[in-house]
Amino acid sequence: MTESDGPLVVAIGAALTALAAVLLAYTLRARRRVLEVSQPFPPQWRSLLAQRVPLYGRMPADLRLRLEPLVRGFLADVEFIGCQGLEITDEMRLTISIQACLLAAGLGPRAYDSLRSVLVYPDEFVVEEADEDEAGVVTEGARVLSGQAFEASRIVLSWRDVLESGGADEPYNVVLHEFAHYLDHSVGGALTAPTAKHPTPGSWHAVLEREYAALCAAVDRGEATLIDPYAAERPEEFFAVATETFFEAPRQIRERHPHLYRKLQGLYGLDPAGWT
Repeated sequence: MTESDGPLVVAIGAALTALAAVLLAYTLRARRRVLEVSQPFPPQWRSLLAQRVPLYGRMPADLRLRLEPLVRGFLADVEFIGCQGLEITDEMRLTISIQACLLAAGLGPRAYDSLRSVLVYPDEFVVEEADEDEAGVVTEGARVLSGQAFEASRIVLSWRDVLESGGADEPYNVVLHEFAHYLDHSVGGALTAPTAKHPTPGSWHAVLEREYAALCAAVDRGEATLIDPYAAERPEEFFAVATETFFEAPRQIRERHPHLYRKLQGLYGLDPAGWT
């Protein structure tokens, strides 16, 4: 080895050290998950969910049992962080986790492998944003949000909005909305952005595009719609809002949007319109 090889050796050594740290963290996380999933689901957790989460009360008993190990694994992997002085409780962790894992029931326990944290605010929060148009003009501003899914590794939720989910006359559920966004982000937007210019008729993307266009037209005409008009903002929002509606108003969406219902049923592996 020559003197000039010194920096290269140092760089390789640093890279190997970093790789070892990553592998160690992954191994510890995997062991923690296995240990947590093997633990029984406390009866008091079931009671809390039955009291606090309307959607949980509508789930069939066998589905609840299927979700329990997913919830335990989710709680082992994901850190919950309270913001603006909010103290995180078991109620918060469980309320959010059970609904997030509902979306993963048909996708498998690895659906949230990249997720590291859920930030919970007491109420709506303000996000500073900067948008650049086609001419390169940047417009800065702020938006008040009830939830936000980041492409990297975290989701942000308003606890007040979480509590309001499932209890109103309209099919609203901020947890399902943001975790649907996250699932789309986790596959690079493949759920809402077709790879082909003209998707095959009857395919997931063809149905999604047709239903999205129909909603946009109905909103433009001022018609009342089952799917919230906010979904007309863009296809990504349509997918998230349609997911909310699929679980919170399943019989109505099956009746009024049968093709969309069947596609969501296939994606999530669930048939909430059949729950009693």
